[in-house]
Amino acid sequence: MDKIGFVGAYDKTDVILYIAKIISLIGKKVLVIDSTINQKAKYVVPVINPTKSYITNFEGMDIAVGFNNLQQIQEYLGTEDKKIDYDIILIDIDSTESIEIYDMKEANKNYFVTSFDLYSLKKGIEIIDGLNETIQLKKVLFSKYATEEEDDYLNFLSLGHKVIWESERIYFPLELGDQSTIIENQMLSKIKIRKLTNQYKKSLLYMAEEIVKPEERGKIRKVFRQLEKEV
Repeated sequence: MDKIGFVGAYDKTDVILYIAKIISLIGKKVLVIDSTINQKAKYVVPVINPTKSYITNFEGMDIAVGFNNLQQIQEYLGTEDKKIDYDIILIDIDSTESIEIYDMKEANKNYFVTSFDLYSLKKGIEIIDGLNETIQLKKVLFSKYATEEEDDYLNFLSLGHKVIWESERIYFPLELGDQSTIIENQMLSKIKIRKLTNQYKKSLLYMAEEIVKPEERGKIRKVFRQLEKEV
């Protein structure tokens, strides 16, 4: 089971769901855990009978809402004495406590997702600063212009904090067209990528390929092309 963290104060729910959808199309059993305070997945992922905590299937993946740790999920699934039966778990995290509880220092990969508004930046750094140990993160940056000055500012804010940045960065465009497409998909209870901007789709594909094993990346590209054609 591979465990992938998406850390930060910025809204990450939609991008995680889109990546999970792509990965599930190659036959992977994917679980998305929303461990955030706001629990956005509870409101954008359709469910028939929502309770305080539940797991629901959506677009070929499972979404877990309202759980405090993996043990609670195991108890819900009736698998207390064995590992959770998923190939990949994607965890949405916006607190220091969740990083510790889900033991994200041992994750296969951790992303730091942010835009460049000061709340997202400073709150995101605050999450990292509460850690007992240093964590390695790859930047996923939502930006209109993707300038070096923005990245330099993030580096400045993180000086002296418990983070090692990977050298590579991933950019998503802050475009109104993308947000309109995502809202339309939410209203339809669908995940469709055809109307997203090319850069948004390129970054989704890149992250999905990075999360799976190298020999599976060709499959990811194939299903992604099919997904692009869906109306």
